[in-house]
Amino acid sequence: MSWVFLSCAIVLELLAAASLRVAAVGRRPGFYVPVVFGYTAAFTLLGFTLNAGMGIGVAYGIWTAVGVAATALVSRFVFQDPLNRVMLMGIGLIAAGVLAVELSSSH
Repeated sequence: MSWVFLSCAIVLELLAAASLRVAAVGRRPGFYVPVVFGYTAAFTLLGFTLNAGMGIGVAYGIWTAVGVAATALVSRFVFQDPLNRVMLMGIGLIAAGVLAVELSSSH
């Protein structure tokens, strides 16, 4: 069940971040409502993830890494933000670090 909670937390955090981008550039100030809801729900679900038994290092690492990668991709395709090779390499390094934490915590 911890993986379900974590997956939902990641999706909500991604939606909140995208809503923040829309609200912050002045297009739609009403988007601050999903920002507050999304981040509140995401942190609540992260708490549920930890309560279900996943370690904080693994849960937060996965949440952060997937959040960074997904936000960068959404920003690229929805908001036309830059996404170059160096940024992609950085995302790869984050993913490798999280994988190292995950693999070392299972022993």
